[in-house]
Amino acid sequence: MADQLIQMRVFVQVIDAGSLSAAARELELSPAVVSRRLAALEKRLGVRLINRTTRSLSLTDEGADFQARCLRILAEIEDAEAQAAIGARAASGELRVTTSVAFARRLAPLLQDFQRIHDGLRVRLHASDAVVNIVDGGFDLAVRFGALADSSLIAREVAPNRRVICAAPSYLNQRGRPASPDELVHHRCVLMGDPPPTTWQFADGTSVRVGGRFTTNDGEIAHLWALQGAGLVLKSIWDVQADLASGRLETVLDAHPLPCAAIHAMYPHRRFVAPKVRLCVDYLRERLAEQAAALPDMTAIPA
Repeated sequence: MADQLIQMRVFVQVIDAGSLSAAARELELSPAVVSRRLAALEKRLGVRLINRTTRSLSLTDEGADFQARCLRILAEIEDAEAQAAIGARAASGELRVTTSVAFARRLAPLLQDFQRIHDGLRVRLHASDAVVNIVDGGFDLAVRFGALADSSLIAREVAPNRRVICAAPSYLNQRGRPASPDELVHHRCVLMGDPPPTTWQFADGTSVRVGGRFTTNDGEIAHLWALQGAGLVLKSIWDVQADLASGRLETVLDAHPLPCAAIHAMYPHRRFVAPKVRLCVDYLRERLAEQAAALPDMTAIPA
C-alpha cells in the first residue's frame, strides 16, 4: 500500500509539473527514480497513463480518469493527517486519574481548568491513599508522591516536594519540641500508611524508630489528628502549607531535612501516548511548577 501511494503521488506530481525533470525537482528525487516509479505504476495497472515524447507529456483517457481518482484519494489522506495533527493538540474522551485523597483537593481545580481548555474531554478523578494498579484499575494516569518501582509504568516528575515534620501548637506546648531526630522516641507520632511505618528516615541516612497512639491509612485523617494535637506528623509541604502559614501547625527539626519524594505523573508504557495523557501531564507540570514557587523552601523542577 505504501508503494502504491508513493507511485500515485509521483504520477500526480508529474502531471502538475509538466515534465519528469520538474517533478523530480519538486519531489527531491532523481529523474531516473521518477521515471522508474511511473513505469512501475503503469506496469502494475497494465495500462498506459501518460503519452510521453521528448518535448511534452499528455494524459491518456485512462490516465485522466486515474488522475481524478488519485487527487480525491490523496486529498482524503491529507485531510486525515491534518485532523490527526489537530487531535494531537486536543484532548478528548474520558481521562481517568487517580491520586491521594489530600492531593486530589489540589489537583481537582487544575483538572477542571484543563477540561475548560479541552471541551471534548471528560474527567474522572479517583481519590485514594491506596496505591492502585493503573492498568487493572482502568486509569490513564496516576499522580503520586515518589516514583513507583514498576517497570511497566512511565514516571515523569511534575513537581518538587519537600516533606516536613509538624504538629499543632497545643501538642508542642504540652510535650515540647524535639531538638534532634533521636528525641522522636520520646514523642507521640501520628503514623500513616498501610501498614504504617515504624521508622522515619532523614536525608542524612539517620533512621529513628517512631510510635504513637494514632495510626491510619488515610492522609487526611492523619492531618486532622495532628491539627487536634494528637502528635507529630510527617507530611508533604503541599498538604500542610496553609496550616503552617496560619499557625495551626508548626514544623520541627528544620535543621534535619527529610528525603524528598517528588510528585510524579505515572502512566503505562505505550508506543503512542494518548494526546489527553500527554497534554494533561504537560499542563500539570506547568501549573504545579507555578504553585511550587510559592511554597516554603521549594525550587522549580528542572526543564
